[in-house]
Order: sequence, then structure tokens, then C-alpha cells
Amino acid sequence: MSAPDSLLRTGVHDELRRRFLTGKVVPGSSLSTRRLALEMGVSQMPVREALSRMAAEGAVEIHSKKRVLVPAMTETRFRDVLRCRELLEPEAAVTSLGHMGAIDIRRLKDIDQALGDALERGDVEGYMECNYEFHFLIYRAQPSPTLTHLIETLWLQFGPHMRAVYGRVGTANLVDQHQLAISAIESNSPARLRRAVLADIRDGMSLIGNVGFEAVA
Repeated sequence: MSAPDSLLRTGVHDELRRRFLTGKVVPGSSLSTRRLALEMGVSQMPVREALSRMAAEGAVEIHSKKRVLVPAMTETRFRDVLRCRELLEPEAAVTSLGHMGAIDIRRLKDIDQALGDALERGDVEGYMECNYEFHFLIYRAQPSPTLTHLIETLWLQFGPHMRAVYGRVGTANLVDQHQLAISAIESNSPARLRRAVLADIRDGMSLIGNVGFEAVA
């Protein structure tokens, strides 16, 4: 594979992953490789390859070349993803301590401000984008790319469902736990940071359980 081909495939995969991570796809929907290829200005081959990789990560189900589905959430899958998030994300956040400086903290505050503005506007897409940027600015600061990748894989599975829930219930009642996380990072407090991340995970994931899995399928 030539360098340009490799970069093309990486770019297509990264773009599709970001759409899932920030909830730009709908749970239970069917994805068209042709339509995705047209949107990104590429051939269908790199799109098919990217979707195959995402199927291995649990983000999609491939039934045929023309039938690629975003799986619906089930209670069993929800509990599994929630448990894994509770195990991995606080650990990544705590490990990031000592690897984040003043510039990173300033960036976290800017993102949190933008997130708050999105909440006030009822901008679901803006909220999802900022929420993703906030969390992964922290997680990527720690030195294990494998840990970050595992967390991204979990986000690929719940991102579409979270976006669907926010679309139904809105953003007015969401609690911003990020300021507590920033304060914990500034004071270099592992225990406080772990609590803030866990609370943020549980606040968000509980919305899916409260709304019901059939409602977002």
C-alpha cells in the first residue's frame, strides 16, 4: 500500500470514528457505503475497509456489502459498556495527572465554557462535540495509547445512543461535572478526579437507562 493510500484509509476511518464518537449517526440505522463515499469524496473501498475495522470494534454490524447497521442498544450491552467505562475512564484520568500543564488546563476550561454555552442553547451536537473533546484531552495526556483506544471503542458503541437520548430529552437537565474534574486536576487530587469522572459517566449513561432502550433504537 502506498503512503497516499494509507493516509486516505486512515483519514476515512478517523472521520467515521469521529461521527460515532460524537453521535452523528443514528442507532438502528443502515449505513450506505456509497453515500458515505460521496460525502467524503472517496471511493467505496476505503469506506468499506473503515467499516470493517469498526465492526471489529463493535460499532457496526455488517450483514452484506449493502447492509451495514448501527446496532440498537440492549440492556445487557448497556450494562457491559457502563461497567467498562467505570473501570477504564477514571483510571485514564488519574494516570493523566502529572502529564497535564497550565496550557492543557486552560484548554479544558475553554472547552467547558463552550460546552456550557451549548447546554444553554440546547445545542445537542455542540454539546456532544465539546464533551468528546473534554474527555479525550484528559485521556490522551496519559502515556498509554492502548488505554485511550479501548476507551474510544466504548464511546463508539454508546455515542449514537447518547445522541439519540439527548435529542429526545434535551440538554437542560444535564449536570456539568467537568468543573469538578478541572478543579481536581489543578489540585492534583486523584481521588477527587476519580469521583468527578465516575459521576460524569453515571449521569450521562443513566439517561439511556431512564429513557429506555427501545426508545432510542
